[in-house]
Amino acid sequence: MSSPSAPSDYTARHLSVLEGLEAVRKRPGMYIGSTDSRGLMHCLWEIIDNSVDEALAGYCTQIGITLHADQSVTVVDDGRGIPVDIEPKTGLSGVEVVYTKLHAGGKFGGGSYTASGGLHGVGASVVNALSTRLDVEVTRSSKVHLMTFRRGEPGIFDDANPAAPSPDSPFAPFVETSQLRTIGKARRGVTGTKVRYWSDRQIFPRTAQFAYDELIARVRQTTFLVPGLKMTVRDERGLPGTPAENGPTEETFVHEGGAVDFVDFLAPDVPLTSTWRFEGTGSFKETVPVLDDKGHLVSQEVQRDCAVDIALRWGNGYDTTVKSFVNIISTPKGGSHLAGFEQGLVKFVRKAIETNARKLKVSMKDQQERIEKDDILAGLTAVLTVRLSEPQFEGQTKEVLGTAPVRAIVSKVVEDNFKALFSSARRDDKTQTSLLLEKVVAEMRARVSARRQKEISRRKNALETSSLPAKLADCRTHDVVRSELFIVEGDSALGTAKLARSSEFQALLPIRGKILNVQKASVSDMLRNAECAAIIQVLGAGSGRSFDLEAARYGKIILMTDADVDGAHIRTLLLTLFFRYMRPLIDEGRVYAAVPPLHRVEVIGAGSRKNHYIYTYSEAELAKTLARLEKTGKRYKEDIQRYKGLGEMDADQLAETTMDPAHRTLRRVTAEHAHRAETAFELLMGQHVAPRKDFIIRGASQLDRSQIDA
Repeated sequence: MSSPSAPSDYTARHLSVLEGLEAVRKRPGMYIGSTDSRGLMHCLWEIIDNSVDEALAGYCTQIGITLHADQSVTVVDDGRGIPVDIEPKTGLSGVEVVYTKLHAGGKFGGGSYTASGGLHGVGASVVNALSTRLDVEVTRSSKVHLMTFRRGEPGIFDDANPAAPSPDSPFAPFVETSQLRTIGKARRGVTGTKVRYWSDRQIFPRTAQFAYDELIARVRQTTFLVPGLKMTVRDERGLPGTPAENGPTEETFVHEGGAVDFVDFLAPDVPLTSTWRFEGTGSFKETVPVLDDKGHLVSQEVQRDCAVDIALRWGNGYDTTVKSFVNIISTPKGGSHLAGFEQGLVKFVRKAIETNARKLKVSMKDQQERIEKDDILAGLTAVLTVRLSEPQFEGQTKEVLGTAPVRAIVSKVVEDNFKALFSSARRDDKTQTSLLLEKVVAEMRARVSARRQKEISRRKNALETSSLPAKLADCRTHDVVRSELFIVEGDSALGTAKLARSSEFQALLPIRGKILNVQKASVSDMLRNAECAAIIQVLGAGSGRSFDLEAARYGKIILMTDADVDGAHIRTLLLTLFFRYMRPLIDEGRVYAAVPPLHRVEVIGAGSRKNHYIYTYSEAELAKTLARLEKTGKRYKEDIQRYKGLGEMDADQLAETTMDPAHRTLRRVTAEHAHRAETAFELLMGQHVAPRKDFIIRGASQLDRSQIDA
């Protein structure tokens, strides 16, 4: 708290204003969760959410957020502006009530907002209490009003330069009466609120910083959930590692499509179904304490309305992305609304599969073929939003919704909308609902199959090796980190590779030709494919959701294919398999591509010296090599060997160029590379013909016939 110039200046007024906020400063974690960067961001969310609530109520269209170089932050909106008239019970202006009184504001009584992110009426006052300085500028009734605070206490800062306010400027607290100053005029009809504050470093450590990426993600998310709202983020801090490190940067977000656009943005995979929109409402009664005319709390039964808005779609992957919100406030730990969503979803899908058991070839008596929640959620991307007055959260951080009746309302909305969808006479709806049920059944069977395979696919001892594929040439070491699995294209290359490898730590698994295109195939088809099943069995870590990285039998997986177009195609197919069903291996950087040479140049030794060989890996490298040899006067044999496959090398050549760790070159495959490969493969080999046709037409003029490897 700021220190008065003399003890006699400290009056009862200071006690009445600060007694509530003093508790916030003593126990900040109770209100904002923590005092690290997460707590710092939570304070910013509280201020931003106040502006967003104005947008939800239909009064705000633009919000601006600026991160200043002096560690302060400004949030400005074009909403109605905080009330500036005198609140009769306290005798204080509306601005001072909002920023100094806990449990006060337009949302606490339910009069000004039907559904809002704030509900306890403590957000703004908590931020004020935890700020060295906070300035509130309100434009209303053609006037611009200003009020400033120091750690929650209203007063006046004597800034040497009003254009550059500072929390270190001399501060004079109000003693008898507060003053909401009028500092200017505004055009008729212009309203809004501008808040700038400096977080108190007595509460937050110097290491706590506003996270730019987190702020951008939250702003983008908000504009999806409030269609038409324009939000701008400006960063002037110049922090290294941020977009603003070389100067101020600004990003603007606005979306018109709502939750459907949000789902399409979040979805990580190729769609299996359209993005469906489910909407519905429900009501419930709740007994709550309310203030009577005398200011006393009395219990009263009120009826609440709950609006449910869901957008969802399934993709061909197995990752699940579900985002839940209450009045656009994210609830990362779920709550009653998410429980109701999952309850309604599981109940309906199980019943639909039971109804179509014969068509789907499912035995309802087989306990192993029981559909589990994870089977249904696999590949699901969903955005769930509920809107209601005064929701009950577990704590001020609003991470879990606790209003129990919401569960039944959401569950019923999900079931009713799914019933309408599954009973639709539209051909497209029938096709997609059938695909959905088939995917769920395939996920169930994949889970059962993967569990069985995991049980038998651990590294076996000498007596148990027969359970692994006969074509696997395993290594001797049991050191997973050191061991390497080469997936080799073709049996012809396998014989040479066996002679070229170090059997101590290098294992070989041959595959025949092009494996299954898992981009289009179902999970069950993938598991039935001999080559895919062999790869999964040899690795011993399962697939999809059940993949266990710790159980993988090899430290490196190296894709060794021919250095031609077919080899690149096979490598792309393998990458797609790993990306879709064994993604953790790629994320951990354990998947590599071998780099076999394309050419061998025999350089003629001078005099009695023996001829030696130079290997090149591309046409451009060959041209440079030949030019260098000619420039230095060295001769080479004109019949330059062009390798069309790994099988054309002898063991010494293959070891030296491709397999020996002392000489070889490996390319590590990252998630970014695999994602690009999958995107390209979806274009070239996916189900949609039109984009592929356009791609071929666009690139036809660039075709060089001499480059065709035929």
